[in-house]
Amino acid sequence: MSAPANDPVSAGAAPNPASPSPASRLRLVLMGTGPFAVPAFEALTAAGYEIVSVVTRPAPPVRSRRGPPPSPVREFANSLSLPLIDPPSINDPAVIAELNSLRPDLLVVCDYGQILAGDTLAVARLGGINLHGSLLPAYRGAAPVQRALLAGDAVTGVSVIHMTPRLDGGPILASAETPILPDETAGELEYRLARLGVEPTLQATALLAVWDGHQPIGTPQDPTKVCRAPRLSKDEGRIDWSRTAAQLDWHIRGMSPWPGAFTELQIDPDKPPLRISIRQASALPSDEVWPTSPSAEFPPGTLRDDAELIIATGQGNLRIDRLQVAGRGEIGGNEFLRGYRLQRGARLGSDSA
Repeated sequence: MSAPANDPVSAGAAPNPASPSPASRLRLVLMGTGPFAVPAFEALTAAGYEIVSVVTRPAPPVRSRRGPPPSPVREFANSLSLPLIDPPSINDPAVIAELNSLRPDLLVVCDYGQILAGDTLAVARLGGINLHGSLLPAYRGAAPVQRALLAGDAVTGVSVIHMTPRLDGGPILASAETPILPDETAGELEYRLARLGVEPTLQATALLAVWDGHQPIGTPQDPTKVCRAPRLSKDEGRIDWSRTAAQLDWHIRGMSPWPGAFTELQIDPDKPPLRISIRQASALPSDEVWPTSPSAEFPPGTLRDDAELIIATGQGNLRIDRLQVAGRGEIGGNEFLRGYRLQRGARLGSDSA
């Protein structure tokens, strides 16, 4: 994924801590799987901390001729010849014994995909820290970046917590915030947040390097502000045209790149409907040409114009700019409109028959 042109971060972010002195240099175990972890792991390695092992998820079975799917943390470890283990369960007693033998000072966890039990956290003298893609306690869970977009939030960020066995519940050691850009997808936002998380991770690690292990550390999370960010399901990508145009814009961006926002179009009553993935869309401002409210003539999901792919929603109108019919290449909305010769009044959605 390429870097976005703009990469705003909070103006109050603290400067990069100096590289650790030999007296405070920690023995780290890095735990991660996906791309979100790599920038922070690279920064810790460059800062001079001793990486005694990298832990990642096992490689999934190869199911296509294209070979195994990408494994960014595995590739990071291999590129630097770092010790690597990939246990099916991080909480297996044999794995805990192996980690104990490494005598780590700190576990650094990010985008790993398994929850560490108390016995696993206890292998490190200072426990563990976790870099999370939200401003905790908001969006605890597996999909914080996507859930912030789906909610239409204007601002998000990253948090580094001192880990407890409770999911994403430990005290906050460092954080940074950033605005969500108007056209940003979940994939683009995740790319930026991964890089925004480098400084807080270095700050939190340096803080623990001088911690006595007894005094309270970090800021406790406010339990009244907790909200959850469960993992996305494929069916959540289905577009509900009764929602507002703004909400559908958030939905399409939040579902990109996975699982993707989609709808259906019944072209031939004797054939299954087309499944259409919406790649890019724009909520249109209300004016005299495009009324905000749906009508009997143009209920939600209805094509308003035969010159542009503009769809009526529950409130406002959505122009579809890029889409992909299942089994075909991505095209522009107007190209799709001409190719299928759609007329005003055509209906999108599961009830389009």
